[in-house]
Amino acid sequence: MTRAASVSSAPRGGVATWWTRQRGLRRMVKRPLPVFGLVVVLLFVVVAAAAPWLAPYEPARTDFGALRQAPSTAYLLGTDEIGRDVLSRVIHGARASLQAGVISVLIALALGVPLGLVAGYYGGVVDELIGRVTDALLAFPFLILAVALAAALGPSLTNAMIAIGIASAPTFVRLTRGQVLAVRAEDYVQAAVALGARDLRLLARHVLPNAFAPILVQATLTIAGAIIAESSLSFLGLGVQPPTPSWGGMLNVAKNFLVQAPWMAIWPGVSIFLTVLAFNLFGDGLRDALDPRDAA
Repeated sequence: MTRAASVSSAPRGGVATWWTRQRGLRRMVKRPLPVFGLVVVLLFVVVAAAAPWLAPYEPARTDFGALRQAPSTAYLLGTDEIGRDVLSRVIHGARASLQAGVISVLIALALGVPLGLVAGYYGGVVDELIGRVTDALLAFPFLILAVALAAALGPSLTNAMIAIGIASAPTFVRLTRGQVLAVRAEDYVQAAVALGARDLRLLARHVLPNAFAPILVQATLTIAGAIIAESSLSFLGLGVQPPTPSWGGMLNVAKNFLVQAPWMAIWPGVSIFLTVLAFNLFGDGLRDALDPRDAA
C-alpha cells in the first residue's frame, strides 16, 4: 500500500461509519420505546432545572396542621410526617438524583477511559497492573463497594457521587480496553502508525473516536445504576443529608408510615422507577442505533 493510499483510506472509513451511525439514529427515532425513554429523561431534566419555579411550596416548608395529609387540592401528592409537601420534595429531589447520576458517570469516565486506553494500547506490564487492580475492584458487588467508599468518605452528596464514580470506573476500564484492542488492529490505525503519528495524537484522533460509541452507550446505562445507587446511599443515610430532599431519603422516612401514609413512599418510588426505566430504554435504543451490524 502506498503512502497516498494509506492516507486516503481512513477518511472513507470514517465517512462510512458516520453515515452508518446516522442511519441508525434515524431508525432509533422511529422506535417508540427509545423515544419514550428520551422524552421522560428530558422531562425530568426540565423538572430538575426548573424546580424552584415548578414546586408549589418550599421543600422544607412545614404545615403542622396537615401532618401526613392525604392528596388534596392544597397538597396534590399529600404531605409527609411533619407536613411538608410531597410534590415539592419530589420535584426538588430530582435534582439530587440526576446530578448524582450524571456527575458520578463523568467521574467514572474520567477515571476509567484513560486507564483503559493506556492498558489496551500499550499492553505488557502496564496492562497487567491495570487489569489486576480492575479485577480486584470488580470482585466486589457494585453497591457494596459504593456503600463502603461512601461510609469511608463520610455522608454527603459529593462523597456519594465520588464513591459511585469510583465503583463504576472498573466497568469503563474493561470496556475501553476491549474496544482499543479491536480498533488498534484496524488498517487506518496501522497506516497512521506507519506514517509516524505520535501515540497521543493516535489515541485522540483515531482510537478513541472509533471506540467511543460503546462507551457512550455504557455511560447512558450506568446513569440509571448510579441513580439507584444514590437513592440507596441516601436511604442508608450516606447520601443527601436532611433537610435537603432526595428520593432515597424520602423512602427512608416513608418506610415508617407505609400503612398510615402510603403516598409518602409511592411518589418517590415511582420517580426512581420512571427515571431508571427511561435511561435504560434510551440506552438500549442508542446501543442498537450505534451498532454497525444492526444499522447496516
